[in-house]
Amino acid sequence: MKIAILSRNPSLYSTRRLQAAAEARGHEVSIIDALRCYMNINDNKPSIHYKGEDLAHFDAIIPRIGASVTFYGTAVLRQFEMMGCYTLNHSAAISRSRDKLRSLQVLSGHGVGMPITGFANKPDDVPDLIDMVGGAPLVIKLLEGTQGIGVVLAETRKAAESVLEAFMGLKANIMVQEFIEEAGGADIRCFVLGDKVIAAMKRQAQEGEFRSNLHRGGEARLVRITPEERKTAIASAKAMGLQVAGVDLLRSKRGPLVMEVNSSPGLEGIESATGKDVADLIIQHIESHAHRKPRHRERG
Repeated sequence: MKIAILSRNPSLYSTRRLQAAAEARGHEVSIIDALRCYMNINDNKPSIHYKGEDLAHFDAIIPRIGASVTFYGTAVLRQFEMMGCYTLNHSAAISRSRDKLRSLQVLSGHGVGMPITGFANKPDDVPDLIDMVGGAPLVIKLLEGTQGIGVVLAETRKAAESVLEAFMGLKANIMVQEFIEEAGGADIRCFVLGDKVIAAMKRQAQEGEFRSNLHRGGEARLVRITPEERKTAIASAKAMGLQVAGVDLLRSKRGPLVMEVNSSPGLEGIESATGKDVADLIIQHIESHAHRKPRHRERG
């Protein structure tokens, strides 16, 4: 097969691993910068061009679209879908997952457990918003934040009010969540592929830090997940419409709670912690699905 990886940086670990895994299985791989693609949108033969070349020859597309280029990146991916290419994750599912508030609303609609979450627009509603999620301590998140950036733990009600009012004064979109103290600064990253959790790791925050992101210095190790955690991770990915997803769970007194569903999960941490060849499993998944009947064109 001819496979394109949509990635802006060929040297990134995940991009390199996917390329190597695909080539090792005999596939031809091209790494394409989505921002350098330009599209011909018409009612007869939609096309994509890249540096003067017509990209009409790919059997499968692996999207590795960064959060900062979601709008243009998903537009390019959508164009490939219009051309009948198999895409590992659908453009609409990626857009859905990148909107933190929307994704939580989708998960809520499917009965998936999550921390109590509040969202408001006006400073006058802050006191009631804090009460609604159970009071302080609580977590405040910028909707546009990634990798733990824009996430604040407010340990007192006064601190929460000050931070919320400051963010609202800057016209930032924020949400408020209950703080799950019993998680102990740790979360579980479940790597979902199709209808299975193929790998899982526990990420532990540094001493004095509540964010467990590896980019924030968190440590990862292999973990055995419970049947309930496995079921929750698979249900979350399915609700979002994702074939590949990193589902982040907190272990709470009332069971697993989903913090986030990542449509472009990194491979370095999960492969290092578990010793599994996740990249190869992804390529095998593509081989099993790419030659099926093309999906219906996206409408609307």
